Amino acid sequence: CAGAPRPSLSTQTDEALRALLQRFYALQGERVETYRLFEEGHRAYLSSAPHYDFPRYRQLVHEVTAAFSGISREVLQLQGRLRGELGRPDLAQHLTRLQEREQEKLQLREAARIIRSIWALFIVSIRSCRLIKTIEAISEILQDLKYDSEEAE
Repeated sequence: CAGAPRPSLSTQTDEALRALLQRFYALQGERVETYRLFEEGHRAYLSSAPHYDFPRYRQLVHEVTAAFSGISREVLQLQGRLRGELGRPDLAQHLTRLQEREQEKLQLREAARIIRSIWALFIVSIRSCRLIKTIEAISEILQDLKYDSEEAE
């Protein structure tokens, strides 16, 4: 019984490798989009001062953390397949290095976000202080006006 020729093991491996790399690049795209959404959400949170919507921001952080965790988990699975069944430890090493840098990038971005948040609070504090001083100055002027106008009567 003659059937269609079976693809060689090498062809199957090449196809599996291509599919794996396509999935990896799709995951990188998801990372980029997740970063974008997180930055956008953080800017919205900061712009809601002085009545910060912390519950909504906390939910965003939870969703972003879950997304990054899922992406990292899947990349680790891809690394395992590269090392094992696909016999490409060289490519797996690239993913390992990339994961390390992505982790570093996430930590640096979070540090920058914290600094921006602290800075925003500092600016709000300065503005509040200036507002209080301005109100006090207005009050003093009104007192002076009242005092001086009473003398004129």
